[in-house]
This record gives sequence, structure tokens and C-alpha cells, in this order.
Amino acid sequence: MKAHINAITLGVSDLERSLRFYHAALGLSSPGIIGTEYVADDENPGGSAAMFTLDNGLILSLYSRADLAKDAGLPVGQVAGSPMSLGIFVDTREDVDRLLDQAEQAGGVIVRPPLERPWGIYSGYFADPDGHLWELVYFLNAQPPD
Repeated sequence: MKAHINAITLGVSDLERSLRFYHAALGLSSPGIIGTEYVADDENPGGSAAMFTLDNGLILSLYSRADLAKDAGLPVGQVAGSPMSLGIFVDTREDVDRLLDQAEQAGGVIVRPPLERPWGIYSGYFADPDGHLWELVYFLNAQPPD
């Protein structure tokens, strides 16, 4: 197996709201909500999703929390903002500040304002409207790891 992640799917409570948030907060583009012709029933999840293809080829997918839970065979309560963070490495300190501001303006919550960390980064955290945690990171004296 190659150590490579191809897609990250976030369970969200409102697909349209989350699509707008990720476009406004991070400037991500998407063809919009797809798969609407696949409607959920008692046994099967629906197919509506929004996807963003990131510069490195990773796909960030937004999917109804209820449909994700049904697809995985889990109770809906187990598919919520999780105890992990997603990280974005940026080119400047100003990018950290700007993206945190954009996230807040788009409806996100600043969890931790940016600060210099003793291990050589400047970073801050925000949460999207569903509580998914994101860290914006600028490396002060070195390049990010490959």
C-alpha cells in the first residue's frame, strides 16, 4: 500500500451552508452539490455531496452527517466534529491571519488566535460551522515537511 490519502470526507449538518463556508473561508472552488438524484431511504444513504479538489490532488468532500453515518453503519451521534485537526501550511504569517479572518467572517469560530510556538511555527485554529477543527500553519525558519 502507498501511504497516500486521496479523500477526506467531513460529515456536515447543512451541505449548502458548508459549501458556502469553504468557498468563502478558504477560497475553495467546487462544481457545487452533486449526486442529488440519489435520495436516501430507510436502508441506503443519499448521494448528495460537495467536493473540492485541492492543489495536491486530495479531495475534500462534504457529505450529510446522517448519510455518512448510514453509509458507515454508525449512529449519527458518532459522526460529528472529531478529536483531530486538519492542517493547511501557508506561505506567510499574514496568510495565517488573513485566512483566520476569512474563516470567522464566513461563519467559523476562531478557536485559538495565532501565536508563535516554541517549535518554530506561527499558527492559529478555527472550527467550521460543524465543529471540524482546522490549523493554519506558517513555518518560521524552515520549510514544511514533504
